[in-house]
Amino acid sequence: MNREYHLWWSPIMQRDMELLVFGHGGAKVIVFPTRDGRFYEYENMRMTEVLRHKIDAGHIQLFCVDGIYHESFYCWWAHPSGRIQRHVAFENYILEEVLPFMEGKNPHPCLISHGCSLGAYQAANFAFRHPQKVAKLVAFSGRYDLTESVEHFDDLLHSYYDETVYFHTPTHFLPNIDCPKILENLRRMDIVFVIGESDPFLESNQKLSRILSEKSIPHQLHYWGERAHRAHYWRQMAPLYI
Repeated sequence: MNREYHLWWSPIMQRDMELLVFGHGGAKVIVFPTRDGRFYEYENMRMTEVLRHKIDAGHIQLFCVDGIYHESFYCWWAHPSGRIQRHVAFENYILEEVLPFMEGKNPHPCLISHGCSLGAYQAANFAFRHPQKVAKLVAFSGRYDLTESVEHFDDLLHSYYDETVYFHTPTHFLPNIDCPKILENLRRMDIVFVIGESDPFLESNQKLSRILSEKSIPHQLHYWGERAHRAHYWRQMAPLYI
């Protein structure tokens, strides 16, 4: 399996940013890590191994980006307004630095946005905000409203709310989309959610599914046995849905 490490100084993030590439061609998959994950997390969870046959066959190429959640949503010492702005900077880094890098390495027209847990939020938020760029969304065990408290998972913005938070909360902004072009792009996207039947974010997935259905946006919502919120389960899901 082809494996590449890349590092560059990001003018947007104002620090070095790292990523790993797996594979040599095929559909491009941008992989967002979980809350504490780094760019090497997907490999450490052995997700690349369960996808090896697709990677080696040239069906997919993975681009595993770094996590900055302890600079954004989990940066407890910063004001929530600063946390959401750091998240916005990361999205701009993806748009203006990572996507051009991916295109330079691989001109394949299909881009898949993928992540697990908080990475699923990141993947979904990116796909729904930029549907003209994304052909497929694959989200495992995701939480799609970070302003809600669920079990021991706190409201990550401590009741702070503004227009930026609104536009980065899929269950808030999607119901109000009425632009025909945006809806057309959303409806052509292949959207897959997988959630454990006992997962604390089950209701979040069901709510998002209802919103998409009300907008006539095709999607799949698959239920997995048990809580299914860890790598053991994600390794089973990945070959089926990516």
